Amino acid sequence: MDFYKVAKQNILKEKDLADFTGGASLELIRAAEDKIGLKFTGAYLDYLKTFGAGNFGAQEIYGILNDEFENSSVPDAIWFTLTERRESNLPANLLVIFDSGSDELFCLDFNQLDNMGEPKVVSFIPGVALNSQTYETIAESFGEFLLKLINVEL
Repeated sequence: MDFYKVAKQNILKEKDLADFTGGASLELIRAAEDKIGLKFTGAYLDYLKTFGAGNFGAQEIYGILNDEFENSSVPDAIWFTLTERRESNLPANLLVIFDSGSDELFCLDFNQLDNMGEPKVVSFIPGVALNSQTYETIAESFGEFLLKLINVEL
């Protein structure tokens, strides 16, 4: 099953629950990749091009808002990741895509790619020493993670 395709269809179908900024241009995405030092692929790249960033119901999924990477706010994944790198020693292979509302941030882990180049979604707990982090796998892919969030709201 293509989790991302199902999630995307549900977002597009349930317009009352969807509040997204609109797709980011390829130029803006490339600038974000350069700034953060990561290359976006697959489902997350499509999410950025299609939706940009925003919420589905109460679920806020981080993405790209604009090119103000150093001076932005949530749901800007680039700004939030750069902030967490400075404040929480977030490793460079992680991109924050979701704040659980408790102590965990959910991140794409670009050190754990599947055979399609899709990163796993893992947890990161700010304030916990890096050698004590468990990096629990939350989902095998962004598409699987997004579909879980969408299903919470349906």
